[in-house]
Amino acid sequence: MQTTVQHVDFSQQQPVITTASLQDIASIQVLLNHYAQMGQLLPRSKSDLEANISRFRIIKRNDEVIACGSLEHFTDELAEARSLMVKESHKGQGLGDALLRDMVDRAKTLNVKRLMALTYVPAFFHGVGFKTVNKEIFPEKVWGICVNCYKFENCDEIAVLLELP
Repeated sequence: MQTTVQHVDFSQQQPVITTASLQDIASIQVLLNHYAQMGQLLPRSKSDLEANISRFRIIKRNDEVIACGSLEHFTDELAEARSLMVKESHKGQGLGDALLRDMVDRAKTLNVKRLMALTYVPAFFHGVGFKTVNKEIFPEKVWGICVNCYKFENCDEIAVLLELP
């Protein structure tokens, strides 16, 4: 009697999203710095990552962070999806979408009413229901974080917003 072995495509499995730890900082920084050098993301220092590591969610393959994102909780009214990046070699696998949906779910558990992001790829966020808006409607972000950014006077990022139930 012959047994047929089915081929299983493990690349199509649901990604495992976990909370980042201090041991993940170097790998996260490599990923973020790659995109920062290309001008697609603002850089984040090691000390900033250390202070905010509990806000990061990651996806790993072979002990390497291949996707990350953080949720910045400003007020009961507003949170931000930040530093959402997928390693170039893993794009198109739904990892960014999975992380963004994870952030939306976490924002809902915090009873946040609005989730925003500043991005260069608004269409990605539109796919999850975000709408393009004027960034000035987020004083918590603009005067809390943006004011310290080297691009503050000439910010070219696009603001997107998702109203949460």
